[in-house]
Formats: sequence, C-alpha cells, structure tokens
Amino acid sequence: MADKKDSGFQSGAGLIRYFDEEEITGPALDPKLIIYIGLAMAVVVELAKIFWPV
Repeated sequence: MADKKDSGFQSGAGLIRYFDEEEITGPALDPKLIIYIGLAMAVVVELAKIFWPV
C-alpha cells in the first residue's frame, strides 16, 4: 500500500497558491449596507402592497 503522507501536502500547497493569486475585482461593500438595502427593499414592497393592492 502506498504512503499517502505527501499527497495532502501537495494538494494543500496548490490551494494556497491558488488563493494567493486570486484578486478581488468586485466592489467592496460593508455588510451593514447589505442589511440596510434589504430592509429598505422590504419596506418598499410592503408599502407597494398597501398603495397598489392587486
């Protein structure tokens, strides 16, 4: 049976190399801003239900 001690290190080194090269190109948003946008959208939807019933 083959010794698998070296295989874990090689796969781990590949992941480290992959994540070091990854660049974040999207906009950096504060997590609180996402929560506030969600709450504002919920209020808008509820107000739309009141003013424009279907």
